[in-house]
Amino acid sequence: MTQDILMKNDEPTTTNDASRNQLKQYCATAKSSIGSQLLDVVRQVLEAPSIYVFGELLALPNIQELKDGIHSKYLNTLNLFAYGTYKQYRQQPGEYLELTATMQKKLQHLTIVSLAIKNKCIPYEVLLEELEINNVRHLEDVIIEAIYADIIHGKLFQNNRFLEIDYAQGRDIPPGYTSKIAQTLSQWVESCDAISNCIDMQITRANSEKARGLKNKDHIEQEIINLKKVLKTQISDNDDSMQIDTRESSSLDLRRKPFKTKGSRLHHAPMGKLTGKATTSTDAVGSAAAVDGDGDGERGVANVTMAAASTSSLTSTWLKAFTQSFDRE
Repeated sequence: MTQDILMKNDEPTTTNDASRNQLKQYCATAKSSIGSQLLDVVRQVLEAPSIYVFGELLALPNIQELKDGIHSKYLNTLNLFAYGTYKQYRQQPGEYLELTATMQKKLQHLTIVSLAIKNKCIPYEVLLEELEINNVRHLEDVIIEAIYADIIHGKLFQNNRFLEIDYAQGRDIPPGYTSKIAQTLSQWVESCDAISNCIDMQITRANSEKARGLKNKDHIEQEIINLKKVLKTQISDNDDSMQIDTRESSSLDLRRKPFKTKGSRLHHAPMGKLTGKATTSTDAVGSAAAVDGDGDGERGVANVTMAAASTSSLTSTWLKAFTQSFDRE
């Protein structure tokens, strides 16, 4: 069983246009009425189930003339339905007409509208007090009737005991209340201006921050470009230095090759001769270096240098140097 009741207009109700048309008919009748006929019109308007605004009727001169006469209660009651509440009636019932059940129910509906205008969430306790109802079930019936009368729309929360208002019909504006409305609107306009100025300041600040951010971004991008150029130049210089150092190191290695002594030559030469095995280029260099300072030794060194430059003639050069060394010996 659901504990919340969402009220909708499932049944056809009188529209606002029909209510206004009916009120215009009553106003037209009241304009040409006097005496008891005028009082009957006032009673009919108070009991009409679809009329909840009375400003047009109150504005008629013959209605205002009831204020100082013996029928002032009619005007007071009409003012009560236009601006007042059921609690006001209960506080001073002698100032008003004796209400029928229909009038009483209608005033209770108007009281709910007044509460709904001030608060969109009305507790049951407030409604029970303002309407002077002792039974919750009776209270809910009155609320449902007001919803079907199309003067309020809302939802009943039975577990939490409150009425949530979605819509409430407006009531008549009391005399002198327009100045209060104008003051409220003026305060609202001032608040809107203050909020607008604050928003403009925030926009200006945001634009300034954006411009500063873009400037910093451009500066950083330029710094990155400059750094890339510096790194590229350094890498190019390092490559050139490494190539020069490599060439110099290769040249020094060729000039600094060690030569073997004559004793080593004498020791290894017969081995090469006897075994018939080819010695290495280093042995050839050593053999050539061991030759005395005559012309044959110089030719041996030249032949070894040529052997280092040309691998294809290494074997023949070594044989020539070995033969010369053997003959010398």
